[in-house]
Amino acid sequence: MGKRILVFSVVIVFLFSIAYATSGIGTFYTSYIPSACYKDTPEGVMIAAASDTLWDNGRVCGKMFHVTCTGPRNPVPHPCTGKTVTVKIVDHCPAGCASTIDLSFEAFSQIANPVAGIINIDYTPA
Repeated sequence: MGKRILVFSVVIVFLFSIAYATSGIGTFYTSYIPSACYKDTPEGVMIAAASDTLWDNGRVCGKMFHVTCTGPRNPVPHPCTGKTVTVKIVDHCPAGCASTIDLSFEAFSQIANPVAGIINIDYTPA
């Protein structure tokens, strides 16, 4: 009986985690300083810039997100690695940004082949 409850609990937690993921678009950038949130202070390489969708007048600065590639947005087949990356929002994606979350090159490379350049993603607050 105890094992059934444990398995059921794990399934419920997994389903809730999927339900709270938000779909978006991911791209990457390579110049990290200066940033809108931290000016000239380096914040490492597992970072990202938020589009207007997330920016909220800078309130998203410092927030962490789990990001997973869910598929291609261009002809590059199977760009996803199957991994999830956790990034810190340190910048604002410039006007006309094609993505929801513009990942550092290092973060993008963890979840997708950089040759793809643009991917579909799911993201959740960390």
